[in-house]
Amino acid sequence: MTKDKASVLLIYTGGTIGMKEDPADQTLKPFDFGSLMQEVPELRKFAIQIDSYTFDPLIDSSDIEPGMWKKLADLICSKYDSYDGFVVLHGTDTMSYSASALSFMLENLGKPVIFTGSQLPIGLPRTDGKENLISSVEIAGSMESDGSATVPEVCIFFNDLLLRGNRSTKVDAGGFDAFRSPNFPPLAEAGIDIRYNRDLIRRPSGKPFSVSTDMDTAVSILKVHPGITERVVEDILLGRRTRAVIIETYGCGNAPSRDWFLDIVRESASRGKILLDVTQCLRGGVNMDLYATGRALKDAGVLSGGDITTESALGKLFFLMGKSDDNEYVKANLEADLRGEISL
Repeated sequence: MTKDKASVLLIYTGGTIGMKEDPADQTLKPFDFGSLMQEVPELRKFAIQIDSYTFDPLIDSSDIEPGMWKKLADLICSKYDSYDGFVVLHGTDTMSYSASALSFMLENLGKPVIFTGSQLPIGLPRTDGKENLISSVEIAGSMESDGSATVPEVCIFFNDLLLRGNRSTKVDAGGFDAFRSPNFPPLAEAGIDIRYNRDLIRRPSGKPFSVSTDMDTAVSILKVHPGITERVVEDILLGRRTRAVIIETYGCGNAPSRDWFLDIVRESASRGKILLDVTQCLRGGVNMDLYATGRALKDAGVLSGGDITTESALGKLFFLMGKSDDNEYVKANLEADLRGEISL
């Protein structure tokens, strides 16, 4: 037997999209997702059953922590067999971090998990929230002729583009075109129709779906900059409680060539810390063999992040470090492409 229609679970974690102006005092307050069809009647036109779940308490985007990712992953796991897809409404500031982390935590995913949000509340006249929500629901409920999900990935949909979640980054604080995937094409583009780039979409391996919620967050980020001091580099790279450091370098992976800088990097690596080189540039990636400064980092024990984003690198490290206490295991998997997050 085939189902009459697809089913989608809408999960509201918090964020601008779920706000509506209170007519009594003109303040913005979360609206009741139980009355979603009254707020967005266009959703009635889809042959999709839509249920909703609201986090209590709601979480502001700037307050997102790994504990929320665990709660979200566990929720999707508990509802996985009951729905064909999931739409996560989330604040935009940390959406790329959350989508990246979930892409690793949800292993052998065979259904869409679409993150979306808005720059203006859904209750305002010029909101971008309605279009983002409508298209996200349509994508989450979309199936191929064989009954499989069209996009069985963790994604972000924003302003007509469906992006792989762990390839995305927020690029605009005030415009509707808030997210980009600089090093990987969109998985779909919404116009009159939604055009899927099927050759780019990852498919499940056939292994059973599972969730990994063990995460080790002992990761720091060092952003290299002109005038950076020895004390700052020392505090971050040699921090007693830091197990891994993402080093945001210049261009294709370059950093200062001063002896004191490389000495600290070598000392950090000798202590077994995991060091990952990620470019500060929006487009392109790390090539540590191109210039002498990059080669010096490689020789000192720093791994290449390729074209991974900082958001994705953080989620990947949390995930791998949660899998094992063995740093060599983490290093061996860090440069591998696990979820389409890097180009090899």
